[in-house]
Amino acid sequence: MRKHKRKKQIGAVGGNENGYVTRESDGGRKHKLTVIHQALIRDPVDIEALRRAAAGNGGLLTDELRRKVWPKLLNINVYNLPPKPGREVRENHKDYNQVVLDVRRSMKRFPKGMPASERAVLQEQLIDIILEVLKRNPQLHYYQGYHDVAVTLLLVVGERMSIAMLDTLSNFHLRDFMDPTMDSTKHILNYLMPILEQVDAELHDFMIRAEVGTIFALSWLITWYGHVLSEFRHTLRLYDFFLASHPLMPIYLAATIVLHREKEVKQTECDMAMVHHLLSHIPQDLPYELLICQAQDLFKQFPPSLLAKRAALQSRKSLSISSFQAFHLSTLHQRPDSVLQRLTRAQGYTTSRHGLEASAPAARGQLWREGNRMMKMAVWGLSATLGAAVFAVAQTAMDWGPDLILQLF
Repeated sequence: MRKHKRKKQIGAVGGNENGYVTRESDGGRKHKLTVIHQALIRDPVDIEALRRAAAGNGGLLTDELRRKVWPKLLNINVYNLPPKPGREVRENHKDYNQVVLDVRRSMKRFPKGMPASERAVLQEQLIDIILEVLKRNPQLHYYQGYHDVAVTLLLVVGERMSIAMLDTLSNFHLRDFMDPTMDSTKHILNYLMPILEQVDAELHDFMIRAEVGTIFALSWLITWYGHVLSEFRHTLRLYDFFLASHPLMPIYLAATIVLHREKEVKQTECDMAMVHHLLSHIPQDLPYELLICQAQDLFKQFPPSLLAKRAALQSRKSLSISSFQAFHLSTLHQRPDSVLQRLTRAQGYTTSRHGLEASAPAARGQLWREGNRMMKMAVWGLSATLGAAVFAVAQTAMDWGPDLILQLF
């Protein structure tokens, strides 16, 4: 039977008349800093408290805190980081030319006013980071937009930590985008319309009639919005949120953005090109805190397990979704950095504020690779739905022509 058209209320949060959640008071900020500090020094680290802080109002507040919390959210030991890549990482790599091309044209992703010489150094590091992660994971396939994720990490945590974080994200949160075909990425995008239908059937029906599909949200999804936001602080706020959340949360946020622009969409001519043009350009003044709260509420009301019962979502399994529970559990028993530092020193290494600095780089790299491999194997083994740990992976394009879009969708 045809569902009645309706519009469900998304959970609301306190804010001003423009829909923006008001900034935390100084007292609220100090309290949050205390909560984060206490969570970091507990043994084991209070990961759930860190997740709440990262997803909650204002996120992680500063880059200094992100350098401490982001690794914990991904179960990374800051005193056992991979070594800096050598020159050999660029030799005979099948993706080298495409990576260089994408990085060279990523100038807008770097802070305004950054000296060209400094940006050039970071771009060379960015190339090496991407190639190093791909070299370590031959089952993964590079996609255009991957560099947008990598550069966000690099600008906050530096080269070596970026390699460790990008490696973990690529095997879990971003895993579906790194198949050799678009099929898994399309599968994730297919969650968008069912969410809209549950909340606002009239808007959903309008978009169906316009035949706009979901391709407008592709770059949002595969770059975690890094490619489409002009202000880096907004990108960082979303990365705080996504690192602390389920891999599908970027799709739930996409739904809240579309719902937030409901009136604009309905006032647009019901035409694919017109609606696609409107939706593919994200306003830069969105009420991000409000949308984040609404995305969390949508996730609770319509979890992936509920949406996956729809026929269109039953034909394919998501590696990111099926491995998430095991990944989540693997992060819950981490030691605080003070303990990790003592253990590292006891093993004969010297440390710096940048993490592990061993006297034998080759041995250090082997140690990291073995530890990282064992963590992945443990997570794979815990996930009953994942099956064999054989990953196929994703080549996507940021700038598709309409003919290719029609062929794929």
